[in-house]
Amino acid sequence: MTERSGQPGDATHGPVPTAPVCYRHPDRATYVRCTRCDRPICPECMRDASVGHQCPECVSEGRRTVRPARTAFGGGAAGRQGYVTKTLIALNVLMMLLSIASARSGTAIAGGGLGGLLGGSTPLTDWGSVLGRAILPDGSLGGVAEGQWYRLVTAMFLHYGVVHLLLNMWALWVLGRTLEAVLGPLRFLALYLLAGLGGNVAVYLFSAPNRPSAGASTAIFGLFAAIFVIMRRLGRDTSSIVPILVINLIFTFTVPGISIAGHLGGLVVGALAALVLAYAPRGRRNLFQAAGTAVLAVALLGLILVRTAMLA
Repeated sequence: MTERSGQPGDATHGPVPTAPVCYRHPDRATYVRCTRCDRPICPECMRDASVGHQCPECVSEGRRTVRPARTAFGGGAAGRQGYVTKTLIALNVLMMLLSIASARSGTAIAGGGLGGLLGGSTPLTDWGSVLGRAILPDGSLGGVAEGQWYRLVTAMFLHYGVVHLLLNMWALWVLGRTLEAVLGPLRFLALYLLAGLGGNVAVYLFSAPNRPSAGASTAIFGLFAAIFVIMRRLGRDTSSIVPILVINLIFTFTVPGISIAGHLGGLVVGALAALVLAYAPRGRRNLFQAAGTAVLAVALLGLILVRTAMLA
């Protein structure tokens, strides 16, 4: 068997092929390339993609150019984390602790209404509850009609006792996470504050001027109405929501000491805000939602001015 000698041009005499190296680490050979820019990348630089791998620069560029996913109502992915719901609960708990610390007796926790389950008033609730116009414990004249408009906001973060707080926070935890996930953090926060303010404005309008009122239930009833509207808009079954809402309305009208005006006011304003957020036309969704919520806020402001003029 004869041996064949190599001739010029044979593969055995050509240049020795070299492996490509990572464009970020020239000392590392690799045969993997970025599926987007085709540059060689080593295992440290590989980023998983829908097909193959991408380099870090292409991944960063993709994040800048791809629009983040939005819900049907314009909410972002951050809403699924429930940050606003958790913050609202933390704020209510903090205000309860401050209320207990300000109390001059043990009734801040319990010993008040509903057979002693609810708590009594404290210096903090005296300061921040909805009050139309009355003589305060220190002998001065106070209330929303006397310029203390902050009460219409602070009242939704104050509670009469721990049981009052726990009932509202449980409802907020259940309803809030669902609504925040579909609406997004900003829209959910706007809904919550508008409903709470609407309920407190209703208390200012229809309750006795010297009767204080506080609690997150004004906003909670708004969330009940909102989740019904949102689920209907999404075409989902609402049969489980209606009985809960009816039960809460029965409690509102039958249990002494509950603010009927506050609950119904929050329910109505929450429903109106949810209609604005849920049925905004897709093409001008953000503008329609912003304008609609602004109109609701201005309408509530007008009602405050009318009631203040009546009590002056």
